Amino acid sequence: MKKTLVLSLFIAIFSGCTSFKDSNTANRATATGTIEKIGVTTFQYGTHLLTTANKTYALKSGSINLDQYMNRKVTVKGNKVKGYPVDGGPELLDVTLIKF
Repeated sequence: MKKTLVLSLFIAIFSGCTSFKDSNTANRATATGTIEKIGVTTFQYGTHLLTTANKTYALKSGSINLDQYMNRKVTVKGNKVKGYPVDGGPELLDVTLIKF
């Protein structure tokens, strides 16, 4: 009886951790394209745009100076910001890493 209870508790904890890990992974994004400064837009978020072959992303970063990578083809890694896109705009990524 004790073994069954301990095993059930272990399975419940493991299942809970697995779903938490999957939700964090779902918020991560990687995209390759060219970084441009945002001009006048219909949406009011992000500081730069990443234009890929088939999609555009709004970018922001508190730790990386995105101006250093303007007009260059790069791969960005970051987290999708919850609550975006809005106003018909693109997804917003909080950039954590840039690769050439």
